Amino acid sequence: MSVTTLHHHHARPALRSPGRVTAPASRVQLVAPDLRIVDSPVASVLRVACVEGPISRDSAARTTGLSIATVNRQVSALLGVGLLRERADLTASGAIGRPRVPFEVNHEPFSTIGIHIGAVVTGITVSDLRGRILGAVEIPTPGGSPDAALASVTRSAGAFAGRWHRRTPLWVGVAIGGRVDTANGTVDHPRLGWENGRVAGIIGGGLGLPISVSGHVEAMAASELLLAPRLSDTAAAQSTSGTSLYFYARETAGMALTIDGRVHTPASGPGSIAHLPTGSSALCGCGNRGCLEASVSDRAVVAAAVDRKIIPSVARGATDVAASVARGATDVAVSVARGATNVAAPQPHPSIAAVYQAAQGGSEAARELLVERARILGRTVALLRDMFNPDRVVLGGQAFTAYPAGIPHVGEAFTAHSTLARRDIRVTGFGDRVQEYAATVVSLSSLYSDPLASMRRAAA
Repeated sequence: MSVTTLHHHHARPALRSPGRVTAPASRVQLVAPDLRIVDSPVASVLRVACVEGPISRDSAARTTGLSIATVNRQVSALLGVGLLRERADLTASGAIGRPRVPFEVNHEPFSTIGIHIGAVVTGITVSDLRGRILGAVEIPTPGGSPDAALASVTRSAGAFAGRWHRRTPLWVGVAIGGRVDTANGTVDHPRLGWENGRVAGIIGGGLGLPISVSGHVEAMAASELLLAPRLSDTAAAQSTSGTSLYFYARETAGMALTIDGRVHTPASGPGSIAHLPTGSSALCGCGNRGCLEASVSDRAVVAAAVDRKIIPSVARGATDVAASVARGATDVAVSVARGATNVAAPQPHPSIAAVYQAAQGGSEAARELLVERARILGRTVALLRDMFNPDRVVLGGQAFTAYPAGIPHVGEAFTAHSTLARRDIRVTGFGDRVQEYAATVVSLSSLYSDPLASMRRAAA
């Protein structure tokens, strides 16, 4: 596990204990995300507690393949740092001794904060140690300089997380597009106009928590690996071996590979499929026509819908509206922190939702536009699948999940253009919440891979 200490010179409030804001952190503990299933004894015991608990030590030994003595040692260590708790009330009648007492994750005292920074919308989540999302809020991604935007996101995250004042936040995880340097916690994000954005320094320093920063598609692939399967499910257990291709499309497009229980994370940052040729006539910002993102992104679909008069344009440009809403982003999060736990950001108009509504309302032109996108997506997934020949393909993002009627057309195009035998291809089970679970898994990855060391860092 790579750990970097960043010296932080900007005074910002730090979230260090339940319901309290303390003095600003003088340094930032940046830990590169560990997006894999770790098979060390302590990580294995914590994982089985997360997905199977309450569980007996005998059952944990059978599930993990560890000896009873090894399980006992790990349980004792995890009890010592507060990550597990025993459930004497569930002990079988007649059982004698602590090894017979079931244990589970001690999830109630703690939380983690996940932040997904998207090209248009930023999501903030608060989760427990089992990966259950306690609450989520969306705000428009702030404009302006990277430092100003990240400071605004930090304030919103602190306000929202403060609603769970009885829980101690242990970690913050950030999932974001663009080119992510996980070792330095910086991001180059062309869509946002960011160069060397100091994500870890500003967010980690502002919240006063250890922080991990990951590419968002890699994080989505990791959520399929670490949060979806149950260890007792044979089919799910088998899915952690071999190779998986995760394909994402919404406002951006990307892919990630998982190989034998580990998300492939190149040292130089994730690659890009944004400019893969699709054969469409859409004009890309790079000057070429038919680039993938310029053809299938929500923004591209909305622009095409306005151009074809499927939905009306507005007097003010969508960018101006988004900017005006973004100026109130902190107010949105603060108001949500006092009330509901799952709230969407105000959206500028026209929006992709208007295109979906038009198609569902009987507009043949809207339906044809969305079918065009579905077919481009299917052809692109077929190309990537034939290139990498993975054992499984997972499709994620609202380009798939927000318009289910398009899925059959994705499948037809995939089948027509893939030259290999059909294998497992499916839409993510996380539905429209893929961004939330991506942020959540980044906030938990270090705790899951090295729980004892992570708890020491969280307490530092």
